[in-house]
Amino acid sequence: MEFRRLHVVVDDGVCVATIDNPPINLFDRDLFIDLSSFAAAATVDDDVRVVVLRSQTDGFFIAHFDVSLIIKMPIDEPAVRDEELKAFHVMVEQFRTMPKPTICEIRGRIGGGGGELAASCDMRFGAIDGAVLCQMEVPLGILPGGSGTQRLPSLVGRGRAMEIVLGGDDIDAATLERWGWLNRALPADELGGFVDRLASRMASFPPEAVARAKASTLVPDGDRQPGLVEEAFLFQQTLRTDAAQQRMRNFLERGGQTVEGESRVGALGAELG
Repeated sequence: MEFRRLHVVVDDGVCVATIDNPPINLFDRDLFIDLSSFAAAATVDDDVRVVVLRSQTDGFFIAHFDVSLIIKMPIDEPAVRDEELKAFHVMVEQFRTMPKPTICEIRGRIGGGGGELAASCDMRFGAIDGAVLCQMEVPLGILPGGSGTQRLPSLVGRGRAMEIVLGGDDIDAATLERWGWLNRALPADELGGFVDRLASRMASFPPEAVARAKASTLVPDGDRQPGLVEEAFLFQQTLRTDAAQQRMRNFLERGGQTVEGESRVGALGAELG
């Protein structure tokens, strides 16, 4: 597998995809295309038994989806409820439902669409002094439109999901572990070894057993499509508000999508009004 923003290595059934889109691993068009193509390929590749997502960019797993692209989405016509899943939803659903375990190893900041991707994976492990989640959409006048409103209540409960989504502030690794968003928060020098051992262990088991065990855990979720469709419609409605358009422009003008701005994105969100 060859991609522009991912380095992919498969060894003994473990497929490690390392995200490399400096300086902040922005979820731009190239990274989105790579992750979509990677998910589709990994799903059907019999040599891949476990998928691990990592970052090569210091301080960031994935910052968020590119706000400069969101601003360019057409808003001239009223929002329409499209019964088909949007491309981003299709991508994260592939990570959620592929018949192989999907693991995120998070050492830095993650938010927006990056947080939604991670929440769609089976497991998340983070560096105790480095992993930070910020679903920063509501301060921009929009909402988590890539599955966040659907995933977070299942992971952490509705009340804590509301704090993450409506607060739009940084949540540290210790809190994320306590709330259940992270499986474990580990010292940075232990994190990679732990994930490697777990991935190798799972890859050594019969793939049919792993696939069916995962499929069985998905049954209680039921049909997620109606919720994702509604989320996409509500996202389109918020996108058409004057507040969203102005706040997204303010975000970019005040340092959003730069290392300095993204390193304080929770605080930055409070300054956009």
